[in-house]
Amino acid sequence: TRGSLKASQLWQMTLTAPAPFADETSCQCQAPHEKLTIAQARLGTPVDRPVRVYADGIFDLFHSGHARALMQAKTLFPNSYLLVGVCSDDLTHKFKGFTVMNEAERYEALRHCRYVDEVIRDAPWTLTPEFLEKHKIDFVAHDDIPYSSAGSDDVYKHIKEAGMFIPTQRTEGISTSDIITRIVRDYDVYARRNLQRGYTAKELNVSFINEKKYRFQNQVDKMKEKVKNVEERSKEFVNRVEEKSHDLIQKWEEKSREFIGNFLELFGPDGAWKQMFQERSSRMLQAFSPKQSPVSSPTRSRSPSRSPSPTFSWLPIKTSPPSSPKAASASISSMSEGDEDEK
Repeated sequence: TRGSLKASQLWQMTLTAPAPFADETSCQCQAPHEKLTIAQARLGTPVDRPVRVYADGIFDLFHSGHARALMQAKTLFPNSYLLVGVCSDDLTHKFKGFTVMNEAERYEALRHCRYVDEVIRDAPWTLTPEFLEKHKIDFVAHDDIPYSSAGSDDVYKHIKEAGMFIPTQRTEGISTSDIITRIVRDYDVYARRNLQRGYTAKELNVSFINEKKYRFQNQVDKMKEKVKNVEERSKEFVNRVEEKSHDLIQKWEEKSREFIGNFLELFGPDGAWKQMFQERSSRMLQAFSPKQSPVSSPTRSRSPSRSPSPTFSWLPIKTSPPSSPKAASASISSMSEGDEDEK
C-alpha cells in the first residue's frame, strides 16, 4: 500500500541521511487518523500507515541513555514512525535549568540518531490536544517516573488517562546530570587538560593565579611521566640483562660439562691418552732394548781369498783294517799331512 511504501522510503532515508525537521518536510500523514489501541498497534495495524509515536525531552549532552530510550520508543510496534520533540532554550532554562548545549546543537544531535524519523523543534513543555492532532500522534513514549514541572505533579498525567502513554525504561548509571557532576567534581583536571590543549585562561574563565598553578601542575605531571617512562625502560633493560645472563650461565654450564667430559675421555683412567702413552712407551722400549742372539750361531763365512774347507761327513766310514803294520803307519802319516795342509 501507499502508506507502507512511504514508511519504507522514510526508513531508508533515515539510514542514509539525517532525520528531517517537522516544519521543513512535506512527509505528512495523509491517511484518516483513527484512534488506535495498544493491542491494535502491536498487531501492526493499520496497514495503510505506520503507528506514529512521539517522544520528547531536552537531550542535553546527548548520550547512550537518550539513544536507548529512543530505541525502545522506535521498536514498540512492528511498524512505527518516531517523532522526537526537543524543547527550546527559553523553555528549558525557565522550567529546568541551564544547558551545556544550545538548542541548535541539541536539534542537530537528534537528527543523527538512527532511530529518529523526524525532529520537532521548539516542542511544548506540556502536550496539548492541538499539538497531538497537528502531528497525528498515536502514542507518547517516556519513562514512567512522574515528571513534576510547570505547576503540575506529572506533565504526562492527561496522556496516561487518555490511554496514549507507553512507558520506557531508563538506563541506570548514565544521565546528563551525572556527566556534569563528573566535570564539576574534576574541574581542575579538565581545566589543566584544556590549557594544555591550547585554550586560554580567559576562555576557561580561570584566574591568573590558577592558570600559573595549573601550568605548573602540568609540568610536574610531565616530569612524573618522564620518570615513569625511564623506570619502565630501566625495568625492561634489567629484565633483558637477567634473561641474557641466565642464557650465558646456562651455556657456560653446558660448555663446562662438555669440557670435563672431553678431559675425562682423554686423561681418565681408561682414557685415550693413557692407551696412546702405553703404546708409545712399548715402542720406545722395543727400540732401545738389544736383540737376543740365537741359540745356534750361524756358520762363519769364509773370505773369498781362502779356499773352501772340505766338507766333513760325520757319518762313519767303513775302512778296511790295515793289512800290515807298515800300511797302518802310512795311512797315519798321510792324515797328518792333510792336517798340515788345512792349517
